[in-house]
Amino acid sequence: MSDKIRFVVGIMGNAASLLLYAAPMLTFTRVIKKGSTEEFSSIPYVIALFNCLLYTWYGLPVVSNQWENVPVFTINGVGILLEISFIIIYLWYAVPYQKKMTLLMVVPVVLLFTLTALVSRFILYDHPHRKVLVGSIGLVASMSMYSSPLVAVRQVIKTKSVEYMPFCLSFFSFAASTLWLFYGLLGQDLFLAVL
Repeated sequence: MSDKIRFVVGIMGNAASLLLYAAPMLTFTRVIKKGSTEEFSSIPYVIALFNCLLYTWYGLPVVSNQWENVPVFTINGVGILLEISFIIIYLWYAVPYQKKMTLLMVVPVVLLFTLTALVSRFILYDHPHRKVLVGSIGLVASMSMYSSPLVAVRQVIKTKSVEYMPFCLSFFSFAASTLWLFYGLLGQDLFLAVL
C-alpha cells in the first residue's frame, strides 16, 4: 500500500515538476519575439540542468536500488531536455558577454556531473554509498536550483517590476518541492525528501 501511495505522489511530483521546468517557456517566447535575452540571467537554467542531470542519474538503477525511483528518473530526464533547449535559445539571443558567462557555467556543470557519475559508477560499489555521494551533491544542486530565481530579485528591485520573477515559477517550485518531500519521506529517502 505504501509503495502505491509513494508512486502516486511521485506522479504528482512529476506533474508539478514538469510545470516548474516548463514555466520558463513564457520567458523564452518573449526572448524569441524580442530577439534579445534582455536582463534575464542564464544562471537558473544552468543550475536546473545540473540538478536534472544529477537526479536523472540518482533515479537510475546504477545509483538507486533497481527502479525504485522511476518518477525521479523520468521527470529529470525531461527536465534535461527542457533546460538544454532553454540554454541553447539563451545562447542564440544573448550578447557575447552573456554567451561567454553562460558557457563558463555550463562547462564546469557538465564536468562535475561527469566526475560524479564516474566516481559513483566505478569507485563506489554499492547503492547506499552511491546514493550518499550523488544525493549529497544533488542536495547542493537542488538548493541552488530552488534559490536561483532569487537572482532575479536584484532586477525586480531595480526595475520595480515583478516581470523578471514570474509567479508561476515560484508557485510550481513550492508545489514540486512539497510533493518530493512526501515522496522521499514515504520511501525513507532523505536525499529525495529534501529535493
